Amino acid sequence: MDVKEAIKNRRAYRSLDPVNIKDDLIKDFVEMVKITPSCANRQPWNFIFVKDKDKLAELFTTLSDGNKWVEKASMIIAVFSRPENDCIIKERLYYLFDTGMATAFLILRATELGLIAHPIAGFREDEAKAILKIPEEFRLITLVIIGKHSETINPVLSESMKLGEKQRPPRKKSEDFIFLNSYKNKFLEIEGEA
Repeated sequence: MDVKEAIKNRRAYRSLDPVNIKDDLIKDFVEMVKITPSCANRQPWNFIFVKDKDKLAELFTTLSDGNKWVEKASMIIAVFSRPENDCIIKERLYYLFDTGMATAFLILRATELGLIAHPIAGFREDEAKAILKIPEEFRLITLVIIGKHSETINPVLSESMKLGEKQRPPRKKSEDFIFLNSYKNKFLEIEGEA
């Protein structure tokens, strides 16, 4: 699978089957993260790979109501950083951008391996940080849910989530967010866009 194919195949499915998480998989993800570019090569990211069933059960208690589906996860990857770990140029903080790139590399590698890697924001950060013993000064940016895609739709999903399991949610048209040379010059719609 090439990069373009991995990007096209990546989906944020919520219906998951279990997958055996071996240390070799974690090592594979770590290798992808280690070579991610970052400002001045600061590599500001931190990841906790949680596969222990008891620790996963603790993390499940921090989820928002709409994320009950996460309880089918085989692993959760906690992604965290802090501004001081990366470039700070005047009021520009790069740590979220660079950590996001590293997370994207990990997600694309998971896709290439036939796994689902679904980042979520629906959790109580302070509680999750306490469970994982992440120091207060760090931001827990996302939890990435790892599993195998299930053809059986998870019954805990809302109707809109169930629809998202059957078809890719709609995407913005290019002309809504792409510009050429300046903000006032919208990029023309790409042929074949819906």
